[in-house]
Amino acid sequence: MSHESNPRSDDAFQRLLLKFSTAAAQGISANELVRLFCQATRHFFQVDGAYFWQRTSPDELVGAEADGLMAERFRGQRLKTGQSAVAIEAVLQRRTIIKNRLRPGRYPVASEFRARSLMAAPLVVGNEAIGATVFLHSADPDFFSEDLATKATILTGQLGSLLEASRLTQASREERRRARILAGIAQALHAAPEATAVIEAIADRLRILLRTRLVCILLREGSGFSLRAVAAESSQLATSVRARHDRRGLQFAADLANRAVAAGEPISVAIDPATHALGDLVPPGTLLAAPCRTSTTEGAVLVYPRQESIFSVEEKSLISVITRFGAVAIANAELYSTARSQAHELHQLLDISAELGSIGQLDEFLQQFALRAADFLGFGRGFIGLLEEGVFRVRWGAENGQPKRADFAVPSGPATRALLNKDVFWFDDPHKVPEANMELVAQFNVHQLLTVPLLDTDGEVLGMFGVIDRLDGIGISDEDIRRARALAAQVAVALEVTRNLHRSEQHRQRAESLMGLALELNSHLRLPEFARSFVSRATNIMGAHQAALAVKQEAGLETLVLQDSSGQEIQESSLLRRFGHALEDALARNQSTIISATPAEILGPLLASELGGADCTLVRLLGASGELVGVLCLGGRGPLTGEDHQLLQAIAGHAAVALENARLFTRMDQANRHWIEIFDAISDFIVAHDGAGKVLRVNRSLADFIGVEPQALIGVNMSALLAIGDAAPLPSCPLCRTTGE
Repeated sequence: MSHESNPRSDDAFQRLLLKFSTAAAQGISANELVRLFCQATRHFFQVDGAYFWQRTSPDELVGAEADGLMAERFRGQRLKTGQSAVAIEAVLQRRTIIKNRLRPGRYPVASEFRARSLMAAPLVVGNEAIGATVFLHSADPDFFSEDLATKATILTGQLGSLLEASRLTQASREERRRARILAGIAQALHAAPEATAVIEAIADRLRILLRTRLVCILLREGSGFSLRAVAAESSQLATSVRARHDRRGLQFAADLANRAVAAGEPISVAIDPATHALGDLVPPGTLLAAPCRTSTTEGAVLVYPRQESIFSVEEKSLISVITRFGAVAIANAELYSTARSQAHELHQLLDISAELGSIGQLDEFLQQFALRAADFLGFGRGFIGLLEEGVFRVRWGAENGQPKRADFAVPSGPATRALLNKDVFWFDDPHKVPEANMELVAQFNVHQLLTVPLLDTDGEVLGMFGVIDRLDGIGISDEDIRRARALAAQVAVALEVTRNLHRSEQHRQRAESLMGLALELNSHLRLPEFARSFVSRATNIMGAHQAALAVKQEAGLETLVLQDSSGQEIQESSLLRRFGHALEDALARNQSTIISATPAEILGPLLASELGGADCTLVRLLGASGELVGVLCLGGRGPLTGEDHQLLQAIAGHAAVALENARLFTRMDQANRHWIEIFDAISDFIVAHDGAGKVLRVNRSLADFIGVEPQALIGVNMSALLAIGDAAPLPSCPLCRTTGE
């Protein structure tokens, strides 16, 4: 037989070696190379079966690939090192073994495959046997020879080298792939300043790196875990995972995250589709859970099983490294986010301070601050109040971005005590606050409350502001309290300046008003004019909506002016009398110079209901000797402050002097009128003249005699009047004209 026709010739052998080398050079996979080896060597050796055993552990071989007799049955077969088998002997002895004329029962596996002769060659790589090739002949008991053993040793050795080269090539490719992914992770994490983007980038790169279908990241929020990132091989899978989490179906995942955090290192958990909510979405196998901790939070990365293989030790270590690296990136992103939010917050505070600092009117300042405070802190409602006479009085509020005027005194309670003590007061549930005013809570429908004191430059309480009910519905946090304190510190200075400017302007206006009041009152010497002018001035100065003035007469108090809330003067005489009597009763009950109470307490329920109004203030007008000369009544202006008391006393002082002067002038005018009436009633002709002979007054009798009005003769010279007497003799005047002239 020639070498060309002999399939086992040296040339055929060389061609076979070249075939394997060429196939490996073309980059076929290790499994394909082993399959080619079994097919080609069975044909080359002309045997009934060629088999490849892979060593999976020091004491076990697994049938990986075969060609020929019972090949399908061979795949998946397992051999323990303690069993009797030619492949075991070849691996343990690390040499090619020939077994011809097999004794029945000597090798159970060989008997099962009806082998008459066997040859096994070990695969030794790096001085370690990684498997064995076995060749079987079922007919010839003396088939295998030393020549075939030598060729089998060479071929198996080449297979081992090619497999190792393929493994190293694959490992190199995998390392390059991992290096590219790790570089991508570093770049992605560096380029993502937001914590959410960092978390999503970690999950996505880990999924690609480990070739798995699903990676989830859970972080602790409050007492539980929330799903912060889902990286899946399809958007449909990601949507399904999130949907099941929304339905609280990932309690299993949260438990795993909690276990990983408690362990402080990655853990492996064998999962079955029946044990968790994602059983139909991910394959069964080993799930990896690696803890992830930052300075502010903790959680876990969950890597779900992959279909093709379990995770290697190296991959588990890689997960741990990437998770720690990711935790640092998340912490940096959180710090960046905190710094950026604080910078943004600082800009907001500066904008608010600049905006409010440019407002000169206190009322407008309070209105704008109530709006800005609620918006800045993320609450639905806000309010601001000033400390007046030891009581916090709310002047303005804001709701749904709109200002609302208010006039409400905050009742004493735990909130006011904390504020007066310069502390913040807050709650998420009013029912948990001892001594809470539940009636007030129900009246304003309060679920959450945060109040902060406003301190002046001396550290004294200037006022307070509060916000009600967060827009997002979550609880009030330490961050909310910190931001509220920062806002209070920034705005308190502007508020103090604005209030001082307001007080200065108010004092200037009041001083000018008092000067105007004094000048105007002194210009009105008649009582009715005085009364109307004084009431008008007093209402403008004090900001009242209702006013009245009653003066002391011999019969009691007489109401000269009574204005309703629209500014119209009431003329009904019976109502004016009843009002005067009510004032007398009120003054008799209370001896204070200034009396403030409800209209019902001062005027009585019936008269109060007729006149209306929410408040009433009486001011005694006392003369120089301390006697009562009149009463000023003001309504609809709100509670009085200490400054209001001082202003009212100044008004009362000016009014009392002017009222006495008006009363005196009225009496003089009445006396003058009475004298004129008597003068005109005398039937004799009477003329009053000065030293120059100018007529000052004539009585009605003389004027009628002459035929003119009395006023027409005033200023006429007496000589002209005497000329009239020559035409019609006048009675002689004993002072101006002697008898007989």
